[in-house]
Amino acid sequence: MNTAINLSTAPHLRDRWTTPFIMKVVLLSLLPTTVVGVVVNGWNALAVVLLSVGTAVLSEWIFNKICHKPSSIWDCSAAVTGLLLALSLSPDTPLYAPVIGAAFAIVVAKGCFGGLGKNFINPALAGRCFLLISFGKAMSTFTVDGVSAATPMADLAAGKAVNVTQMFLGTSNAVIGSSILCMLIGGLALWVLDVIHGQICFSVLGGFTVCMGLFGGQGFDPRFLLAHLCGGGVVMGAFFMATDYVTSPVTKIGQFVYGVLIGVMGAIFRIHGSTADSFSYSIIVANLLTPLIDTYIVQKPFAYRKLARKPGTEKTPLLQRIPRPVITLTVITLVAGVALSGVYAMTKDTIDQQKAEAARASYRVVVPEAESFESTDAIDAALSEVRGSVYGSGFGRSKINEAFIGKDAAGQVVGYVVSVTSSDGFDGDITFALGLNAEGAVNGISFTELHETPGMGMRADEDSFKGQLIGRSEYPFKMTKSGEGSAANEIDAISGASVTSGAVINAANAALDFYESFMKEGN
Repeated sequence: MNTAINLSTAPHLRDRWTTPFIMKVVLLSLLPTTVVGVVVNGWNALAVVLLSVGTAVLSEWIFNKICHKPSSIWDCSAAVTGLLLALSLSPDTPLYAPVIGAAFAIVVAKGCFGGLGKNFINPALAGRCFLLISFGKAMSTFTVDGVSAATPMADLAAGKAVNVTQMFLGTSNAVIGSSILCMLIGGLALWVLDVIHGQICFSVLGGFTVCMGLFGGQGFDPRFLLAHLCGGGVVMGAFFMATDYVTSPVTKIGQFVYGVLIGVMGAIFRIHGSTADSFSYSIIVANLLTPLIDTYIVQKPFAYRKLARKPGTEKTPLLQRIPRPVITLTVITLVAGVALSGVYAMTKDTIDQQKAEAARASYRVVVPEAESFESTDAIDAALSEVRGSVYGSGFGRSKINEAFIGKDAAGQVVGYVVSVTSSDGFDGDITFALGLNAEGAVNGISFTELHETPGMGMRADEDSFKGQLIGRSEYPFKMTKSGEGSAANEIDAISGASVTSGAVINAANAALDFYESFMKEGN
């Protein structure tokens, strides 16, 4: 008789499904979207997948060898991490990126914290976010027929129409694993097999949809919501990233809170963030909050009974039940917040004055013949209607700030100036003054707020780009990536910075539309 005793620490859970078996099932569930991504995007996509998976497995083997730990590559967790990372990358990603990202995911985000089961954030997402921060230009490169092009999410953020059917099938200009149909097939299969928790994935999708419907600006329009659900990694994140056993809560209520938190943060980041593709960050933030959720949302043990309190006994005061580090950090945060608020209140008037002076200086740059800048009742009335809100439709998230008529010393109209802001920039708001001559042709552009990527989006302030608009009045301008810009209203985009280019062109169109509607003589 076998008298061996199995000693292990609590909890004493046993299941017929082992870690290698679960990881292999996940790999199979990702196979359809991998095949579609490779077929649609070609050999470079296949190379990205193979390099990412191969590097992840090799990095884990080397790390275990160096640390004198048993080899864990056969549990397939490293392969899953590498594949998820590859599917979240552009098919045009340089081949060094998946190698660096996979190595970072395995060695730093997983191995350095003790290996599988001890990592505090999803390794694949850690690798992706590391690449986004370190190699922004390479990660934002998407091409169609060899020409730089924006993703559907970038077009959607700029107010343009997108093809939801192509996004659903995975044939649009997006990441390798962009087939929502295949993702749903694989994700729902995992849910049916009880490999993943439905309360996580469905609460992610539900929280995201409700938040986008309430605050997205277009209500619960089905096409609008479907376009956002089909892009930006929402479905992949909901079924394959957020459901990671290690970085998600253990209780059902905690998992529901965790999923809603991811969905709401993902929607907020998409609505107000500088980039539409920011769903990864919402999952990582929720990963960091998982220990807190598990601490305060504890499932009641089976057959648990609350003991009656003896007469005269009192409940422990709240401050004694809160950990002291939490109290300390809260106090520090409050003091810092009050201090920053005080500094802001003291400097706000000065900052506003400096911004106003910079704006006035930019007006003289774009209409140098003007001695004074004046307004009219019609312009003031129009500005009071549109100031602070998105202007018109078809101009993305462009807002009109100010508008003046430039006059010379004799009181003659020599030009017009419109200050406009676009919130569709790659790294934040873009604000500039658009000057027009007396005939309504573009006289110049002077940026007062531009924080785009150096060497890429910052080239919008160079004459090679903004100079294309000078002397033109045939609006609306259209962005082209052909490098020709032969038509009277075509503007060549900055290579590798189509998001910035589109934001500037949309804002210029908004300014010209405001001029035609409210400033042009005869209106």
